Amino acid sequence: MLNSTQYCVWAPLPHEVRLRLNGDIHPMTKDEDNWWTAAVEPQVDDRYGFELFDGSSWSKTLPDPRSAFQPDGVHGLSQWINPKFEWRDENWTGRILPGSVLYELHVGTFTPAGTFEAVVEKLPYLRALGVTALELMPVQPFGGDRNWGYDGVLWHAVHAGYGGPQGLKKLVDAAHRAGIAVYLDVVYNHFGPDGNYNGQFGPYTAGGSTGWGDVVNINGHDSDEVRAYILDAARQWFVDFHIDGLRLDAVHSLDDRGAYSILEQLAMVATEVSATTGVPRSLIAESELNDQRLVSSREAGGFGLDAQWVDDIHHALHALVSGERQGYFGDFGSVATLAKTLEEVFEHDGGYSSFRGRSHGRPVRRDVIPASRFVTYTTTHDQTGNRALGDRPSMNLSTAQQVLKAAVIYCSPYTPMLFMGEEFGAKTPFAFFCSHTDAELNRLTAEGRKREFARMGWDPAEIPSPELEATFQASKLDWNLSPEQEEIFAAYSELLRLRHELGFSQSDLLTVEVDYGDSWLAMANGEGRLLANFSNGPVEVPFGGELIYSFGHPVVSAFSTTLPAWGFAILAR
Repeated sequence: MLNSTQYCVWAPLPHEVRLRLNGDIHPMTKDEDNWWTAAVEPQVDDRYGFELFDGSSWSKTLPDPRSAFQPDGVHGLSQWINPKFEWRDENWTGRILPGSVLYELHVGTFTPAGTFEAVVEKLPYLRALGVTALELMPVQPFGGDRNWGYDGVLWHAVHAGYGGPQGLKKLVDAAHRAGIAVYLDVVYNHFGPDGNYNGQFGPYTAGGSTGWGDVVNINGHDSDEVRAYILDAARQWFVDFHIDGLRLDAVHSLDDRGAYSILEQLAMVATEVSATTGVPRSLIAESELNDQRLVSSREAGGFGLDAQWVDDIHHALHALVSGERQGYFGDFGSVATLAKTLEEVFEHDGGYSSFRGRSHGRPVRRDVIPASRFVTYTTTHDQTGNRALGDRPSMNLSTAQQVLKAAVIYCSPYTPMLFMGEEFGAKTPFAFFCSHTDAELNRLTAEGRKREFARMGWDPAEIPSPELEATFQASKLDWNLSPEQEEIFAAYSELLRLRHELGFSQSDLLTVEVDYGDSWLAMANGEGRLLANFSNGPVEVPFGGELIYSFGHPVVSAFSTTLPAWGFAILAR
C-alpha cells in the first residue's frame, strides 16, 4: 500500500489486478508507472489482499508486498493498521555510535515469553550491565512461528508473534526512556523461501543465487521500484518506528553495480532523517570483504556507512583461546595475529587467505578511519548458531577464558557488541531453527545442514533438526544463574564500567599500542593498559605499575606483572 488514502500496489507483471477487501472484490486501474489503484479508502483493521491475472487464470489472494501487518502469517491476508502511536520518547535526543555498547538479541529466545513486551521487562537489567543500544535480530515476518529472522519476506511488516508493529513501537519507546538506543537487523540481499509472493507482482529478484535465495534486483529492468521498496522500508523504520540504526545483513551479497550504490542511498536516507529530526540515525554493515570503503565518507569515494562488523578480530581471539583451527580459523591462532588485528583491524588486508585460496582484503587507513567504525565481539548469532550444535563459547571455555576474551574486546578502541547471554556465560545453545510451513522445505533445510556439517567431521545424528520445536525451546536463555555465572556477570559489568571510565571507547583515530610475546599481549589504550595471558601457565609480562582491575591473582611490581593462566590485569597507563 503506497499511502493511507487508497489501496495501491506496484505490479508490472500481471495483466490485471483486483483488490479483495473484507471478502469483497474491487477493480483496480493501472497508471503508466505500473501502480494499480482501487477507488476505496482504507479503514483501520481492514483485511485485504491482491489477486493477479496472468492472462489465463487468477491467483489466490496474496498479501501486500508493502504490508504493515500479517496477523495470520505470511500466507494470510494483510491488515491495515492505524499508524498513529502515542510516543513518550520526546526527550530522546539519540545516541551516536561512537561510545556505544551494543547488545545483539533474538526476540523469540531472549526471554521465556519471546515477545517485545518481555524485552521491555529486561531493560533495567541491560542498563545496569552497561548496554547502551539493543540490536534486534530481524523481526520481519517469516514462514511459521519460529525462525532466526533471516528468512523474512515482507520487508515493511513486523512478525505478529513478537507483538507486531505496536509491540515494536512500545519496545523502542520504552528503550529510549531508559536511555537505550534500538538497532534493527534488516536483510535486503535475499527473500526467504516460505511465503515470498513478491515475484508474482514484479521483478523483485534477478536470477542467480546468494546461497540463501535469489539475488535481489537492484540493477536490472524495473529495479528503481525495488530500490524504492528497500529505501522506503529503511525510512519507515527511522521515521515511523523511531529506530536509531540498521544493521545491514551480508552486504557483500548485494548485486550492487549502479553508479549510486544502494548502500550509499541508504546512508543518504539516514543522513536526511537525522537532519530532519535532530536524532542521529546510523547504519552498520555486515561484510566479508575487509574493505574500508564501506565506512569511508561519500566525499572520499566510500559508501558513508557508520560502522561494519569485524570478523577478523573475532577469529583471531577465538582461535587463540579455543585452539580451534578448522575452516576459516586456519589463518588465525597466534598472539601475533591477534596483535595485528587489534592494531590494524584486518588480518586479511591484501595478503593470502588459505580458506579462500586467494588474496583478500585491503588495509585500513588508520590515520583516516575512526576506531568506532569497527564493531567487535567475542561471539555473535552467526559464530554460535552456525556451529553444528549451536554451542556457545561459554559451553566450552573456562570462566577465566571467557572473561579474558571480554577484556580484550572491551579494552580495545572499537565499538563492542555482546551476544545475548554471553555476559553471564549462558549454558544454553543457540542453534539454527526454523518452522517453514512447507514440510518438504523443512526436510531439505535439515538435510542440507547435516550434509554441510558432516563434511566437517560432525556426527549427523548429533546435529539438532532445525524444524523441531525442541531445538527452538532449547535455545532460549536460562535466567537462573549459578554462582559461577554471577561471577562472570560481575566481571562483564566491571569491564564495561571501566571501558567508559578509562576512555577505552575512542572516537578519534586508531592509536592503540600493542606489544606481545609468544603467549602474552599488552594493549595500551585510553588511560589504561591491558595485560593478557593466553596460556595454561603463569607468564611474566614486562609492564608494571598501578593495578586497576584483574581477574585471577596477578603479581604486580613497578616494572613487570606475573599473570596466572588465562589471567589478565588492567594497569594505569
